[in-house]
Amino acid sequence: MAIAASSSRPDGRPGPAPGDSYVQSFARGLEVIRSFSAQAPRQTLSEVAERSGLSRAGARRILLTLQTLGYVVSDGKYFSLTPRILDLGFAYLSSMPIWNLAEPVMSSLTRQVGESCSAAVLEGTDIVYVLRVSTHKIMSITLGIGSRLPAYCTSMGRVLLAGLPEEETLACLQSSRPEPLTRHTVTDLEALRLKIAQTRRQGWCLVNQELEEGLVSMAAPIHDRLGRTVAALNISGQANRTSAKVMQENMLPALLAAAQMISRLLGAQRN
Repeated sequence: MAIAASSSRPDGRPGPAPGDSYVQSFARGLEVIRSFSAQAPRQTLSEVAERSGLSRAGARRILLTLQTLGYVVSDGKYFSLTPRILDLGFAYLSSMPIWNLAEPVMSSLTRQVGESCSAAVLEGTDIVYVLRVSTHKIMSITLGIGSRLPAYCTSMGRVLLAGLPEEETLACLQSSRPEPLTRHTVTDLEALRLKIAQTRRQGWCLVNQELEEGLVSMAAPIHDRLGRTVAALNISGQANRTSAKVMQENMLPALLAAAQMISRLLGAQRN
């Protein structure tokens, strides 16, 4: 059933209108959940309403529903999520056997190269972390399962964009609104398109301090049994400890081997 009209999301972008194929109250509940973050772990009713783009009355109904279901707690003034909210994310992880297969391979890769290793999937214009094995704290922000970063300036993002048809890659870049996060960040759409085309040709990507000063990251694709790119695997480290040149020369073979191993394990799984 087609959706004829559109409404507005909390970020101001147009969204689908209520109808048989769109339950607005459910969508609003998800916006309330997403309003909580590392920067806003505890919020008042007014803060939740503002961050989720709802009225106080609407936010209150949703918060009380989530509280009744055990996903939210309140001390009378502040609301916060409970560990039960993890059930929603782990439902995805447990439904995807790839992550059970990938974790031991990633742990082995981390031991081999001495750098942190992550896996991510593409969601809109962002990458979403689904697994991470850390050796050092290498970024100023805290990364964990569910963390999101822009695809255009990350090695895993460029690998995942390279796995799309070219027209979809370009559409994603145009929607990303690239901005200079560091003095090294590539923001020109044509330059980004060429870098992703290079990634597509060579089968891996290295990003040097484009997301954060001092951070070097290298990624390779994970393929399903049909050869489609379904995820990306990366290793990352500090430039003052592991330069881009050293990472490429010494760690690329191990990264490619790990990504190929996970792809083979995934391909051996029955659908």
